[in-house]
Amino acid sequence: MTKHAGVVARTFLFSLAVASAAAALTCAPAQPPATASAQHGKRWVCAPCGGTCDLAFYDHPGTCPHCGMPLVEEGSTEAKRQASKPVAILLFEGVEIIDFTGPWEVFGAAGFDVFTVAATRDPVTTAMGMTVVPRYTFADAPSPAVLLVPGGGVHGVEHDPATLRWVTDTSRRAELTLSVCNGAFIVASAGLLDGLSATTTFHLLPKLREGFPKIHVVSDRRYVDNGSIITAAGLSSGIDGALHVVDRMLGRGAAQTAALGIEYDWHPEGEFVRARLADRLIPDVNLRDLEGAWVVEKNEGTRERWDVALRGTSPKRPTAVLGVLDQVLVTEGHWQRTRATDGARAWRFDDDEGKPWSATASIEPRSAGAREYLVTLAVAQGTSAATGK
Repeated sequence: MTKHAGVVARTFLFSLAVASAAAALTCAPAQPPATASAQHGKRWVCAPCGGTCDLAFYDHPGTCPHCGMPLVEEGSTEAKRQASKPVAILLFEGVEIIDFTGPWEVFGAAGFDVFTVAATRDPVTTAMGMTVVPRYTFADAPSPAVLLVPGGGVHGVEHDPATLRWVTDTSRRAELTLSVCNGAFIVASAGLLDGLSATTTFHLLPKLREGFPKIHVVSDRRYVDNGSIITAAGLSSGIDGALHVVDRMLGRGAAQTAALGIEYDWHPEGEFVRARLADRLIPDVNLRDLEGAWVVEKNEGTRERWDVALRGTSPKRPTAVLGVLDQVLVTEGHWQRTRATDGARAWRFDDDEGKPWSATASIEPRSAGAREYLVTLAVAQGTSAATGK
């Protein structure tokens, strides 16, 4: 086969896969039973809600007598739009951008009909200043197949009766509910996670555990599937959660095709879990306490080790800089100091599962007389000292 023929073949196969996924979304059951006779060649159908009334025909517009969804004319643009899986995204002031736009991209790529809902149609200002105008309000939003509850500035909405009522009612009618990041706190406040397993963004896992003792909080997965309710961890984890929803509704091939379409390196088993990386064990150090100007040169690792390098200038002497770092790690992290010299420190500690860890820190002058330093901190699982290399 020539190179050109191979490209054509691959293009044809990809087009066929996309067409098949689209057909799975739009194909209706053959000859659904009618519950009302059509007149004048026109019929109205229920906007899909997942109930048996989705198969009914009516001879007049209005609302479905079974579920209350609006009736749309068969074959109309609105009816075709409703034939795809509708996804409702909750919006509120301070909503995190990637929490809803990442899943939106996934659902859109898979052919779902995505729309936004808020308490009012007033423009919403997201985290970082994006302005979004909701399409629907709580009062007129159609029932979705999927409800997406993003995170962000949830402190107000997680206690707002109108929001919680809409989330509760909509979740009960939807096939699936997906929360992203600390959107789990909204779903939890609605009482929908009681007795279930759930996750959230890594630094709020303790708060979720303390605030909602009826929830089994999970820290080792990018998303947790309870059947009708799925919770995704922080930020980009919502993309994985949305792909999992597509996988459940349309099949693995449709989800893989959507992931390829948005050029996302999807791992269904969720190999990367932010809450399990080793840096979670390092207490926050306020760089202002080191005085001077500091930048992070290195901040990387795995579940078993982590390496940090800071470069900066400070009026403090090297021993004093290390002393500030040592105080935070011993006081906040409860690390046990095992070695202390003018230019280095070493510690040991146990994590929350009782596993032993070791850590070392060192400071090196970067220029003579300028008090410019390179500080390195290395943390490693096990009892042998981390090398810092």
